Amino acid sequence: MIKISILFAFFLFTGCDSSGSKPSGPVVVPPVEVPVVKLTDEELMDLVQKQTFAYFWNYAQPNSGMARERYHPQDPTYDEHIVTTGGSGFGLMAIISAMSRGYISRDQGTERLNKIANFLATADRFHGAWSHWINGNTGQVIPFGTKDNGGDLVETSFLVAGMITVREYLKNGTTSEKALAQKFDDLYKGVDWQWYTNGQNKLFWHWSPNYAWQMNFPLEGYNECLITYVMAAASPTHPIAPIAYHEGWARSGAIVSARTKYNLPLILKHNGAEEFGGPLFWAHYSYLGLDPHQLTDQYANYWDLNSNQVKIDYLYCVANPLSYKGYGANYWGLSASYSRNTDGTIGYDSHMPSNDKAVISPTAAISSIVYTPIESKALMRNLYENYNKDTWGVAGFYDAHSQQYNWSAQRYLAIDQGPEMVMLENYRSGLIWQLFMNAPEVKQGLITLGFHSGKYGF
Repeated sequence: MIKISILFAFFLFTGCDSSGSKPSGPVVVPPVEVPVVKLTDEELMDLVQKQTFAYFWNYAQPNSGMARERYHPQDPTYDEHIVTTGGSGFGLMAIISAMSRGYISRDQGTERLNKIANFLATADRFHGAWSHWINGNTGQVIPFGTKDNGGDLVETSFLVAGMITVREYLKNGTTSEKALAQKFDDLYKGVDWQWYTNGQNKLFWHWSPNYAWQMNFPLEGYNECLITYVMAAASPTHPIAPIAYHEGWARSGAIVSARTKYNLPLILKHNGAEEFGGPLFWAHYSYLGLDPHQLTDQYANYWDLNSNQVKIDYLYCVANPLSYKGYGANYWGLSASYSRNTDGTIGYDSHMPSNDKAVISPTAAISSIVYTPIESKALMRNLYENYNKDTWGVAGFYDAHSQQYNWSAQRYLAIDQGPEMVMLENYRSGLIWQLFMNAPEVKQGLITLGFHSGKYGF
């Protein structure tokens, strides 16, 4: 796409930001044609990872350094001050990955991380938890909904997982890096996970200073929220008791499923999607830090759980029961993303086999590369080589595409770009998994909940 050389789209360290000063990182040149020379798998993965990182570097909210909720290249000022808590947690992991690969320098990375830590230290918090959306200029909550104007524990858990990753990466560094690691450690320890049980044996997603517990959304599995219970059990300051995990999340054992699809066990009951499993981000968000290899508890083998879910999604797309154009071995992956409404306008939907709208989400297959490397690379190569003009832009692959409708959502979402870059890193080096899983309190939290890891020795 970007013909800086015949093979790669490289970042140019030139230009000025909106304030007129030199930026602290790379500027991506506009997309043009796909290179005529075929990339190797390693070159393709590096290109996708580097270009996707631009979302969290070039297009971050300037004042806070946090990840914007969304970025529309055709309308760059759209929602420009809305930053996302969970997506910024993924962004923290992405920055560590970029530092380790030399996409940015260590000094550039720590400068940005300091900006983010300082912003979060003064942003609105609700019993230690941050809101889903924050105004990147003021630090004040932006309501995600009328009653959703307070703490969002799930988004906070994604953010905290990123904080722990940053701390582990920097804690043995220079004096300034150690100080930065301590900033994130202090922020993490301020979350009052116990408050969010509301006096019950379960965690609740939301609390509002105006509406208290009226959102009434208990975290019961299975969906994307496993990491929330792990972070809550791991807290050295406000931990939850294991009974909340077993009675709340695991529904006193009712989370276990005996269903199979395509001869693959689902293992756990996917909320509202018990036949095929849910959208593929359920196999990504919690597992950007949690390494599912050889990870088990009394309810599941988490490698089997996730790889089976991804394979079922893949086999569904290959079978293509609705006869959608393009679906197959190199065009697959259903997850929550921008979508095409029936009238042709752009909406948002949680795509999965039981809610298939003829729209694939590149993040679905790319972020699944740790489970299905051959199939995920086939999807990346097909989009990059054959649908480049429609699917590739300044921050990697656009959020959604449909051959059926010859349509592309040429927009980006933080919660979709983040898992792509982080899971590519985990597939290539295992870095983020190693940092997170070796954090002492993460190990202790998992042990407290009854987890075992053959890979990490507990």
